[in-house]
Order: sequence, then C-alpha cells, then structure tokens
Amino acid sequence: MSKPSNLVIVESPSKAKTIGKYLGPDYVVKASMGHLRDLPKSKMGVDLEQNFTPEYIPVRGKEELIRELRTAADKAQTVYLATDPDREGEAISWHLKELLGLSDEKAHRVTFNEITQKVVRESIQHPRDIDYCLVDAQQARRILDRIVGYQLSPLLWKKVRRGLSAGRVQSVATRMVVDRENEIRAFQPKEYWSLDVTLNRREKPGSFVAHYYGEDKKRELENEAQTQAVIDDITGKEFTVTNVKKAEKKRTAAPPFTTSTLQQEASRKLNMTPKRTMMIAQQLYEGVDVEGEGTLGLITYMRTDSLRLSEEAMAAAADFIRHRYGESYYYGKFHEYKTKAGAQDAHEAIRPTHVELDPERVRSSLTSDQYRLYKLIWSRFLASQMANALFDTVSIDASCAGHTFRATNQSLRFPGFIAVYEEGRDDEGEAMGSPLPDLQVGEKTDASKFDKQQHFTQPPARFTEATLVKAMEEKGVGRPSTYAATISTIEDREYVVKEDKHLAPTALGEVVTGLMIERFQDIIDVEFTANMENRLDAVEEGKQNWKDLLGEFYREFEKELKDAEQALDGVRLKVPEEETDEICELCGRKMVIKMGRFGKFLACPGFPECKNAKPLVERMPGRCPKCGSGMLKRKSKRGYAYYACEKGADCGFMTWDVPTAEDCPECGQTLFKKSGRGRMKPFCVNEKCSRFLPEDQRGYYKKKTEATEEAPEQEAEKKAKKAPSKTAKKTAKTKTTAKKAPAKAGSRAKKRTEE
Repeated sequence: MSKPSNLVIVESPSKAKTIGKYLGPDYVVKASMGHLRDLPKSKMGVDLEQNFTPEYIPVRGKEELIRELRTAADKAQTVYLATDPDREGEAISWHLKELLGLSDEKAHRVTFNEITQKVVRESIQHPRDIDYCLVDAQQARRILDRIVGYQLSPLLWKKVRRGLSAGRVQSVATRMVVDRENEIRAFQPKEYWSLDVTLNRREKPGSFVAHYYGEDKKRELENEAQTQAVIDDITGKEFTVTNVKKAEKKRTAAPPFTTSTLQQEASRKLNMTPKRTMMIAQQLYEGVDVEGEGTLGLITYMRTDSLRLSEEAMAAAADFIRHRYGESYYYGKFHEYKTKAGAQDAHEAIRPTHVELDPERVRSSLTSDQYRLYKLIWSRFLASQMANALFDTVSIDASCAGHTFRATNQSLRFPGFIAVYEEGRDDEGEAMGSPLPDLQVGEKTDASKFDKQQHFTQPPARFTEATLVKAMEEKGVGRPSTYAATISTIEDREYVVKEDKHLAPTALGEVVTGLMIERFQDIIDVEFTANMENRLDAVEEGKQNWKDLLGEFYREFEKELKDAEQALDGVRLKVPEEETDEICELCGRKMVIKMGRFGKFLACPGFPECKNAKPLVERMPGRCPKCGSGMLKRKSKRGYAYYACEKGADCGFMTWDVPTAEDCPECGQTLFKKSGRGRMKPFCVNEKCSRFLPEDQRGYYKKKTEATEEAPEQEAEKKAKKAPSKTAKKTAKTKTTAKKAPAKAGSRAKKRTEE
C-alpha cells in the first residue's frame, strides 16, 4: 500500500477528524491548533520606522507541533491549507506556508463553506492560491490593534491604574455603553395618561374595551385634568360605532441567520452569551459524530454577514416543507433575501448542511447546548422558505361627544412559518387584543366602566449583549468575527458589568472613556471606527494599500499620543468609589462599593490596613412570607438576581419573583410579581390565601428551579457536604487537566486575534 502523498492542514482536531473521514487513505489531515506564528507578546513587534514591518515569531509552546507539521510537509507531494474561509483563516494559511517553507507549487489553498463530503471533495479538486489581499487586510487589522494596544495601554497604566488596556474596537463598544448610561441619567420622565372604556351593546349581548384615541387626530392625554375632562364629556352619553375595518395582515418569515442575528437570537431565546454561541456554532460547523450518519458538519460557516442561500439548499428546504407540512406551507418559490449594503457577502447565511437532519433526529448525538443552537439554526432556515403567516385584523372606532375610542383585535388564520419558528423581540411583543363582537357602523353602545391610569415615559433601556451586538452591526463597528470577542473583552477588563442581563459601565469604564473622548477623539469615535472597517474592506478588495492605511492612521495617532502625555504630565486620574452607610465592623469607616471579578462588593476604604470585604446586598420592599423579616436582593453563581430572607439559612426562603411594596388585600402578606420588563400584575405567594397564584401560572417561559439554579447559600451547603479530600481533589484536577489539554490548545475561539 502506497504512503499518503497529500497533507491537509486545518485548525482544530475535530475538523481534522471530520475531513479525514471524507478524503480517505491518500490524505493525511493534521491540525495546527490555531495560529503557529504571531507577533511577540513581550514587545510591539512592529517596526514603525521601517514602514510597519511586522516581526512574526513561532508561537511559544508549539515547537513540537511545528516540527511535526514540517516533517509531514516534507514527505507530502502536495499540501492543502484548509483553514477557515475568512481573513484570519487566510492569514493562518499564509503563516503556515511561510513557517513550513512551502513553495507556491506545493502549497494549495482550499476553503469549505460547509464541511460535508460533497463540498470537501469538490474543494480539494479545485484549489486556489493564497489571497494576499485577504492576508494584507488581516495584517493591517492586527497591526492597527497592536499599535493602539501597546502604545495606549501604558498611558492608562500611568494615568489611571496598572493593568489596564485599550483597544480600537473595545474602546468604542465601551463608549456606546457609557453613552447609553448617560442618556438614562439625563432622561426626564414625561407624564401621560391612558383611558379605557368598557362598552356594552344594546340590542345583542356582548361588550368590549376601547382605548382613547383622540378627536379628529390622534391625541395624547398629558395629565389627569385632560383625562377627567374627557370622562366628564362622555359620562352618561351614548357611543356610536363610526368605523369597522376588517383586513388581512401578512407576516413574512425572518431571513436566515447571519453571525450578528444568531448571537442576538441565541441571547434572547437560549440565554447564551455571544462568546458561547460562537464556540458551540464552531463545534457544529467542524463536525460531530451523528448516530447512524458518521461524522458530519451540521451547519455552514458561522462567521458571515450575508443572507444569500444556495439554490441547492432552498430546493432541499422546499421538498422538506412539502413533505412534512404540505404544499400550502411552502412559500411557492425560492425565498431570496437581500443582503444589506456594505456586507462582505463572502459566504452563505448560516444554515443546516442537511435540512433532512431535523433536530430531534440528531438530538441523542448532541450536547444540550449543541442541540438547542442547532434547533434554532435549523428552524430559522426552514421557516425562511415557508409561507407567510396570515392574520385577520379588526379595528372598531366608537365616538362620543367628539372623542374617538378604538378597539383592535388580531387573530391567527394560517400559521405558515410560525408553525416552525417565530423571531424573538427585544421590546414588548405586539398585543393581539381581546376578541371583538360583530359590530356594524351606526350601532349604539353604552359605557359601563371607565379606567384611567397614569404613566410615565421610560428611559432607553441599557444594552443587553444581544442589543449591543445589534447596535455595533448597525453602526459598522467591528465585523462578524469580532462581536463576541469585543463584548467578552470589555466585560473581562471590568469596563462594563452585566446586571440582570443588562450591561452597565463601571466607574473605571467611565473614567477611561472620558480620558479617551478628551484625548483620542478618533480612536473613540464611532464613525471613525466604522470608516476604518470600510477601509480594511478596501484592502481586502485590492483597492487600498495596507501600509498606506497604517501610515495615515499612525501620523494622527502619534500626534494625539504626544499631546496627551504632555497635557497629563503629573496628573493621576482617580476612579471614584461609591460610599455607603454600611459601617466597617473592624475599623469604623464607611464602606465603599468596589467592582471585582464577580461584580460589585463592599470593601473597607482603609485597605491595605483594613482588608474587610463582604457581599453587596440590596434591601427590597415587603416582608418574607415565611418569617416576616426583611427581603434582600442577591445574585446567584451565574449572575441571576433572586430574592431571599435577610435571615439567610436560618429562614431559608428564596424566590425568583420580585417582592413589591403592596400587601395582599385578603391575607395581608407581601405581593410579588414576575421578574422582567414591563408592567407585571402582582400576585400572592401564600398557599392558604384565595388569591394564591401557583408557580406554573406566573407567566415564565421556562421557570428556573432550585434544581437548575441554586442560591449561593444552598450551593455552598451542598459543596460542603460533598467536599472530597485534598488528595482526591488533586488527582481529579490532574486528570481533568490532562483530558482537556488538547481541546484547549485547539480552541480557535480563544485564539482569535481580531480586535
């Protein structure tokens, strides 16, 4: 048997395993474990005087792997560089070619938009040369970020705090969070009132609720006096139905996923961070062992901003829909979506590689997170090729004394794509309204009840990870491959903190952002950063020289850096600490709120003389339903808010529901409400009360229980009971480290260098 004459180099072991099964014995497939050559960590690694010449060195710790790949490359007649199909993947292939000393004739570049047997074999049969425009675009981005990070970070060390770092895109992302917080602080609530009236038919049974609309035009009631004036006008008078409008409303399915929309939807529906979403998606792309099918790549490449789908994929979806749901559920033709202007459109949208492999069929072969994310991607793709959902809408206007009240209802006639998938929303969902009687124009009705309520406009909501990704995409900050890494970075560096899923700037983040706005306007400017992305795209397209781009950027940046160092000479910026009324029991000082790795905590300002620190708790209204003591807001191990009795383990009461300041009119105990945004109706948690509302009726989509999300006190108690001996711990740790080492080394998600 002849020895294999072809070497294929990919990035990860799982990808190597999948591709190796497709190519057969004539090919040896090896993994580079990500980058093998990079800029040094100990210094800038870029010669600013010699036209930004980079100094690339082998990655420390990978010497043995490099020798192994060199040996394999020397034995092979042809080397296929099969790293991921994006800028960074192209750069990794180029680094491999240079590091292994491969000639142009011997080295061939291949890419796979999806890792299936058909695509892999076709790609191997049609290799290409390395695209040096892509390589240059990646080099330009890498060096831009190196210049900013290695020259700006030392300034932050000297002027703010040791250990800080600055980045080109992370600084803008932090500014977006800070700007939103400033908008919230500056927000002035505006009063407005709503007025509902219950109308009863005269000749036939039936009633309905109509909402105040206005007079000739829509009008908002600004205060109670205006609201009462309307009530006085209509009290005791009849209402006449002046308009009945019935219509059909169509709703079209959302397009298939791009990187940005996948991260947003996974955050909304699966509670996954962008970083975790991309890690799981990478596993699905590279391949998993599916029972009865072998090793398969289940989704297409997951770093894309394109909405394009192949005709083959749309045809497969059409057949699947007709077979499973019927002809009426198919869109009727290939449903093509227009990719937004400025998108790179290098790859298809994210979709399953085999639509016939529905999530339930492969569920037993996937982890829980893999299954949930695959189901999300599969459902969204299939729904994108399904028929519109059809709704019957009814709108009724009833007038009295010149005032118009309107009632609306929307009912589902034909589900269409909703049978498979419905897109999540960041804001409140569209109200369906209550069913309405069959009224006729001119029909008379009488008012039986008025309901007036005071409201106040709400400030803009803080960003969640999902909405920040959406805002970054809309403003052109970063690219699909960088969203997750950017958000993870600003959280890890404590510039922002996640509070109940929302991102808030820390005092440190605000101080650093203030310094950047004052001294580095270009770096921190959203439009400048977005324009830089466009210029990097121009490098990729061969329209811009990458070193010219670096030169233009550095001339202005160098000037700003020198000006900042002169202006801040002898200045040290202090990060403010929030003082509390909590007294340190060790030294008597008022304790301050500090930010740590796991969020805010109370610390003594006398550190290092006094090292007292304790958790930060927020006192809530209401009383513990178990013992009558006060209620505190706490955070679970995973960062979720829960509410517990102030007596802690002595009482043991905890809940995910929010205590209110209202008491139950029946039993007098504190009323609770469902956690989340919007108006929530309070309910009683006293099982002996007639107003008691069971947990499964409180409106949660997926109720978390102690089994899935333990309170910290309960977790600590369990760990104490199960704590193994020191020897057992050491043995277990050694085994775990040995087992996970290869996967960690090959994890590309942890090695992405962009931004």
